[in-house]
This record gives sequence, structure tokens and C-alpha cells, in this order.
Amino acid sequence: MSDNVSPAGQSGRLRRAPEHFIDGTLAADITRDGLNPSRRGFLQRSFLAAGAALAGGAAFAADAPHASNASNGLGAGDPMILEPRPWATSLGQPVAARPYGMPSKFEANLQRRQSPGLTQTAQASVAFTPLQGLFGIITPSGLHFERHHQGWQEVDPTQHRLMVHGLVRQSKVYTMDDIMRLPSVSRMHFIECGANTGMEWGNAAVPTVQYTHGMLSCCEFTGVPLSVLLDDVGADTRRGQFVLAEGGDGSGMTRTISMEAALSDVLVAWAMNGEMLRPENGYPLRLVVPGVQGVSWVKWLRRIKVGDAPWNTKDETSHYVDLMPDGQHRQYTSIQECKSVITSPSGGQALLDRGYFNVTGLAWSGRGRIKRVDVSTDGGRSWRAARLESPVLPKCLTRFNFDWQWDGSPALLQSRAVDETGFVQPRYRQLREVRGTRSIYHNNAIQTWQVAQSGEVTNVHVD
Repeated sequence: MSDNVSPAGQSGRLRRAPEHFIDGTLAADITRDGLNPSRRGFLQRSFLAAGAALAGGAAFAADAPHASNASNGLGAGDPMILEPRPWATSLGQPVAARPYGMPSKFEANLQRRQSPGLTQTAQASVAFTPLQGLFGIITPSGLHFERHHQGWQEVDPTQHRLMVHGLVRQSKVYTMDDIMRLPSVSRMHFIECGANTGMEWGNAAVPTVQYTHGMLSCCEFTGVPLSVLLDDVGADTRRGQFVLAEGGDGSGMTRTISMEAALSDVLVAWAMNGEMLRPENGYPLRLVVPGVQGVSWVKWLRRIKVGDAPWNTKDETSHYVDLMPDGQHRQYTSIQECKSVITSPSGGQALLDRGYFNVTGLAWSGRGRIKRVDVSTDGGRSWRAARLESPVLPKCLTRFNFDWQWDGSPALLQSRAVDETGFVQPRYRQLREVRGTRSIYHNNAIQTWQVAQSGEVTNVHVD
């Protein structure tokens, strides 16, 4: 790879990753043998075959020739410039033709996708955010990842109530009108499932960044600080060192949250990205616990109880715990540690020719702001600083960009984030030395994308 980067020169073309190629048989293979090297090879071959089948299709605009190459020796120009397009010679759609705006039909392929065979029922499954197709740091509401324990519900806001009780001066029950009349704030934060990247603990298991890291989203949330409600009921913050949050869906999701966090930046939110929450994101009320794994962001929030000890509920003892090498389970490891991933070029995509590429990705930390992101094109032997794009906010996604001139040689693309506490994102070897290989949750190791000489990009592990 050359260090002589010139974005103004010849820019390389990128083929997008094929979408939704996983059928039932392949899903079963991923579920049963995702970490088995021989079956992983079959998965990779199937994925590359899907990519090859789509490479010549009209769905991939990147496969069109460069405008600069369209002219031939006879002086013919690009007909897309020289000839009027249909949309330039006809009457367009009227205003409010779609009362609630929708994406272009040409972007219909960009969707959150259900996890292939991860759970037995779709009501307790995951739908992954297509990180490879997003820009900036905000996740559109319709692409926010989903994780449910008993399916999502359409809750009537006029019948929804929030009770706050326990070690308080006066227990209270709030209607949605009551809550929305209280002083509100809006903040941007990331939310990441504790099991994000969980299938990658043993080895490369899934092909694209949507499936490796797609249980991650970032939105602007609007609501009332939980501290306002606790003050309203006269919570005993000396004896009451914890709060219990309970959801109103059939799973009875309950999570313990420290009083320190509750009084700091936790929100009781009703809005996301400027509109009311979507039903699958907890409408009409959810908890926002910045920096903490998504399971604690309790949806359809119906109850807050102040207490003097953790509750040790079922999802805090039998699930969302870290299995350590000595066989013990580590509990209450809720903070999402510093992490990053390159979203383009990434698995399933292909570099179609040599030249300049903008390597871009996301970094985040549950402990504050991202301070630095380094990028390597040689598997971690050397690193160079990426550009952090504004805004750089605490407990929020940060977009980074890196100029790269690809000369056609094989490459191993990695990103390594550092947060404001000085924590450096670990390599897999470093993480496994402490955590072993039997865990599911809190995998924040450096991700590697292999660029072959052919330009195909695949998911690989580099210790």
C-alpha cells in the first residue's frame, strides 16, 4: 500500500455487500457451526458467490463506469449528461404524496435484518442495523436495531402508567401527560446490546459488519432526567443506592441500575430522533442509560423502585453475565467498553479497482468521549491516526475517516479506539488472556477485514 494519498486523483470504486442472501439452510449452518472452520469456509464461499452474482447488477451503482472514462476517442459523451432524463421532463409527485416520508425505492435494500437462526423464535431475536450503509453518527429510526425478549407491543399511551416507589417520601403514579409536562432534555447517545459481536469470540463467524456489529445504534433521545422524578417523589438517595427498572411487556424485563447513574445522565425518554419512540423501540416510554448495555435501557417502562441493594433478577444472574476462564460468572459488568469498527470497506464489499479509498467507521465508549482512533492497513504492525469528525460527544458514536491509497496488494484493515480515560481497545489476544473464549457478552476486540488481491473484503481474525 502506498502512503502517497491523493483523494483528488483516481478514486477507487467500491461494490456494496450483497444483502439478505442467507436462506434457511445457511442460517442453520451459522447457528450450528458458525465457529467451525470447515463450515465457516462453506459460509464464506456462499457469501462470495452471492456477491459475484450481484456484482454486475443494476443494484450496484458503483459498478457503473467513471464519468471521466466514459468519453471515447471519437468525442462521444456520457448520455446521462447529454440526454434529458425522464424526471427532468415530467411533472413530479405532489407535496404530501407520502404523508409520512419514506426512503427512495432505490435504497429499499438497506434494511435491518433478522439474525440468522440466532434464536428459536422471532419474538426473542435480533434485527441488525446495516452499519455499512449509514453515514454520520445518527441511526435512522427505521433502522435502529431491535432486541426483544417476548416481541414488541403496540401500547396505548393513554393507558400507560409509570410508578415510582420504594425508599421514597411519597410513591407516585405518572401518566404520559404528567411525564411530558416535566422539564425535558435532548441528548445523543449510542446504545449497544451486550451481546454485540458475541458470535465472534471463537473466530470469524459472520460475513458482514451488519451481523458482526449491527446491534449498535445512535440516536437523539428526548425525555425527563430520572433525577427529576426521583426528586419529585423524595427518593432517599443515602440509603437507596440502587433503582430497579421494570418493563411493561410480557417478558417482565427488570434491571438494577446504580443510584449514581440514575442521578447522573439517565433519562426517562418518550422521543427519539425528534419524534415519538417507535413501538419496537419502547413506545411510549423507555429508559435511556448512557454507556450501559442495551438490556438496561428498559422499554415500555412501567415501574421504578428505589432500594438499598441490587435485585439480582433473572436477567442479571442467568443472562447478561460474563463466563470467565475459571468457570465463574461475572455479574453487573454493564459498561460498554471502548470499541470501534471500520464500516467501509468491510466484509462482503469489494474494491473494484486501485486508487484512493476513504476508510470510514465508528468508535464509541461507555466511559465518555473518544479521544483518538488509529487505523492499520497491515494487520496492526503499523498505525496511523484517523480524523475524528465532529461532533465528538460523551457516550455517543464518533465517526472517523482515513485516507488510503490501495495499490492492489493484500491488506488487513483494522481500527483501534482510545477513550478519554486512556483505555485502549484491545486485540483479541489481549482480551482472551483475561476473558477466555467461552463468553458471549462484551466483546470489544479489534475487528479485522481482509482485502484480497482481487479486492474482495472478508471477515478474518488476527490475534
